[in-house]
Amino acid sequence: MMVRFILKSSAAALALIPVSAWADDGSGNPTYGAREIIVTGHGLAQMPATPAYDVTTMEREEIVSSASGRIEDVLGNVAGFQQFRRSDSRSSNPSAQGATLRAIGGNATSRALVLLDGVPMADPFFGYIPFSALVPDQLERVRVTRGGGAGAFGAGAIAGTIELESATAETIGLVNGTFLVNDRGETEASASLAPQVGQGFAVVSGRWDRGEGFYTTPRDQRVPATSRAGYESWSVSGRLVQPIGDTVELQARALTWDDNRTLRFDGADSSSKGTDASIRLVGRGEWQFDVLGYAQWRNFTNVVISSTRFVPVLDQRDTPSTGFGGKVEIRPPVGEGHVLRLGADLRRSHGNLDEVAISAFSGNPTAFRRAGGTNTDLGFFAEHDWSVGPAVITVGGRLDRWTIRSGYYREVDNDGVLQVDNQFANRSGWEPSFRGGATVEVAKGLRMRATAYRGLRLPTLNELYRPFVVFPVVTQANAELDIEKLRGFEAGLDWTHGDSLAVSLTAFDNKVKGAIANVTLEQNLRQRRNVGSIKARGLELGLSAKLRTVSLSTSLTWVDAEVRDNGAASALDGMRPSQTPRWMASGTLAWKPQDGWELSATLRHTGMQFEDDMETDRLPAATTLDLFARLPLMEGVSFITRAENLFNETIVTRNQGGSMDLGVPRTVWAGLHAQF
Repeated sequence: MMVRFILKSSAAALALIPVSAWADDGSGNPTYGAREIIVTGHGLAQMPATPAYDVTTMEREEIVSSASGRIEDVLGNVAGFQQFRRSDSRSSNPSAQGATLRAIGGNATSRALVLLDGVPMADPFFGYIPFSALVPDQLERVRVTRGGGAGAFGAGAIAGTIELESATAETIGLVNGTFLVNDRGETEASASLAPQVGQGFAVVSGRWDRGEGFYTTPRDQRVPATSRAGYESWSVSGRLVQPIGDTVELQARALTWDDNRTLRFDGADSSSKGTDASIRLVGRGEWQFDVLGYAQWRNFTNVVISSTRFVPVLDQRDTPSTGFGGKVEIRPPVGEGHVLRLGADLRRSHGNLDEVAISAFSGNPTAFRRAGGTNTDLGFFAEHDWSVGPAVITVGGRLDRWTIRSGYYREVDNDGVLQVDNQFANRSGWEPSFRGGATVEVAKGLRMRATAYRGLRLPTLNELYRPFVVFPVVTQANAELDIEKLRGFEAGLDWTHGDSLAVSLTAFDNKVKGAIANVTLEQNLRQRRNVGSIKARGLELGLSAKLRTVSLSTSLTWVDAEVRDNGAASALDGMRPSQTPRWMASGTLAWKPQDGWELSATLRHTGMQFEDDMETDRLPAATTLDLFARLPLMEGVSFITRAENLFNETIVTRNQGGSMDLGVPRTVWAGLHAQF
């Protein structure tokens, strides 16, 4: 219904808007007749106190020059960003693609809020991020804010917020396309068309990736059933941006994708697909406002193959889910030096699991299971920034009404006899959260900042109701999970010297009470549980420098994270959370001798981490070198070459009792890029 509504609204808008050529006033903004119309395609401007938080911003040049062409690789340049595993969206199970910051993990669910043009992107059922559908070529800016959020959609941003902003038609160009092939014969193709429409613009884009993949299984562990990590994914998106009057802007978006992968064994296939749609009104008059509504339809399938008999033992054949929500934000005029934002947001997630357990010996079904439920969160937020001379003071808060309801788990055997029929009690509550801080310029180019915050995250439907198997380990769901609650504080220094040098140093202390982790009960049995807390404290360092045609961008994070628990899972007390490295670092050296030319090298290090909560299986540290080069051939056409993991470092992404998966080996890409 939402997709049809957006298409009808867009068609109506196009019918009413005359299509004309742009005039340009020299500033890059379109003009129409004698009146200047500014069309941004973005939301409202950042609040004045945004610098009080630990923020990293990446612009388009950095976004489109990653060696892999994947958004998760781009985000890997930000200190503290990580997925649950080290593999990317070509060679991992989609449900493992949670995004988090600052070692606040415990399982594969996202602790960081990921927004695309203001819309939350986490899967309504699982909480993972569909990275393969987020195309770097279509982005203009990425902004990462670490620490708990209390603004719009803040319930869920306990580790921070990752904001992705789409590029405008002016940035992308009327026609934009890339085609690359790698040394394994895999291909990557993307294209977009971005015409000016009336006083705004439209963008239609698509991407298609396919390949046989590499062997994620070490050579000495391969068997005849071992498969390459084959993948094929595509995505198509459409976006319309139009002004309504002088100060109001309409933004409509639709995105659909399909992603298919194979991992470890023949037949171990997974798929994720989705369709998202949104409508947004942004007002930049005296009374500023941002009104957004969105709808999401997602699905996931997965086949588990026995690692001893190499036959299917579980068919997660259908996991449909829906997400609906929106926000209203208003910024009334409250006087010079003051910015006030008031608003409310709503998120509703509903989903069901449908799976079949299969005998490894007979091949017959042994159980049919269904599970699911509905989660909602209604939040009210307010935030006030006050500029006083060289200082900016900020304070904000949220009040969330959350519900967990209609939860169930049902299982019947192959004869149709009911074995389990659990109907879980509905739960609800009110939960406050806040954030506040200040920043002050103490000397020319030197700024001090300090913030404190509280936040919360509801358990996902996946954590509550869906068990899963990474054979032979079974992880049980837990319908009694409580919400996670964060408290944290940080302090930092930012020093800039013109446009040539910027240094940022942040010390932080975060604690997640009731953190949800995959807790080991027996050798091959785990369950999702709330542990006492996960405490993470550490340092983040960022440095960027530029000298003529050479630039350097680096980030470093050190995190001391541990589980603190005195309950039934007290064996975890003092343990480091699973999949949590102590050290992470990234540095990119780039040379741009003239327009259109670019050579860059990215060195990245991820420290040793543990596969499990009991620190029994180690994932060794890994250091990789990536290369990127762009060479102009003619006007609008460039030759592109990229190298991932140039020195072929062994990247262990999974280790369960010595059974391992590996990350991307050395991979070299070459192809063409055109922009007109």
